[in-house]
Amino acid sequence: MTWNDNPRHVGLRKRLVDALKIKGIKDEKVLEAIGKVPRHVFMESTFLNFAYRDQAFPIGAGQTISQPYTVAFQTELLQVEPMQRVLEIGTGSGYQAAILCEMGAKVFTVERQRELFVKARMILEELGYYPFVYFGDGYKGLPTYGPFDRILVTAGAPSIPEDLKKQLSLGGRMVIPVGPATHQEMTLIVRNSEEDFTISKYGGFVFVPLLKGTVS
Repeated sequence: MTWNDNPRHVGLRKRLVDALKIKGIKDEKVLEAIGKVPRHVFMESTFLNFAYRDQAFPIGAGQTISQPYTVAFQTELLQVEPMQRVLEIGTGSGYQAAILCEMGAKVFTVERQRELFVKARMILEELGYYPFVYFGDGYKGLPTYGPFDRILVTAGAPSIPEDLKKQLSLGGRMVIPVGPATHQEMTLIVRNSEEDFTISKYGGFVFVPLLKGTVS
């Protein structure tokens, strides 16, 4: 594939970052990453002219690239530090994984749609980001590679998957939208001990559903 990142794109990203600040995003590391990652590269050609609007757009296979505010909100809530092991459930376009890589995390990301898995891995490598990208069932996580300091789920789950809770390290944080298909609450889970978790909620969002199994 070929891609370019010209001064117009840089300017549009700066405007996007300014808009996210107005909406309440404060973490400078998150804002800096969004200001660097070329979102337009992760999008379908039909929507390229709208890449830096604060909107979600289709990316194929019934999935979307999340609204930048949502990406920023989840990432800020996650409180990512450099070199932390971060598990992302739902690679999608690869944009969120790129943001996490830009912040210095060691990223493991799982995608159940083979079409998206192949495309995202290619785009990320083309841009110089090298997360560990896996084709598999996000509900199960990656138990072989855990525990993880942070877990980020980018699709709506009816409840918190127990397998993912088990893969969270002590003191670790998981951010996941939880609720029915029409409306989820952004939920933060902090693991205090082997059996003790603190659960907090941070407002309503709407995500595509977190599905079980893989699609060949």
